[in-house]
Amino acid sequence: MQGMDYDKLLDEYRTIWNNRKLQSEQVPEDILKEAISRDLKDENSHPRARKPLMVKYFLATKRIVESSVPSESKIMLIRLHLETAEAIQAGAEE
Repeated sequence: MQGMDYDKLLDEYRTIWNNRKLQSEQVPEDILKEAISRDLKDENSHPRARKPLMVKYFLATKRIVESSVPSESKIMLIRLHLETAEAIQAGAEE
């Protein structure tokens, strides 16, 4: 997405998911996209406790909407979650 400030978005993502370790040598865009993908795939949970993709998407979206980050950032984070969920779902259908 053009015009996104991934440094700012990553910082705001960290405030929403404050227990996530998001340290890396990667650029902020890659760190954020990888964290969203891991969250939607529920990779932070034990395999037997994992929730389906759409449940994780709903919970993530709800958490973003209810957060105190600015509305513009909420829209961008939800858009990133949507794009990631669609990509995961498309990959699963292949």
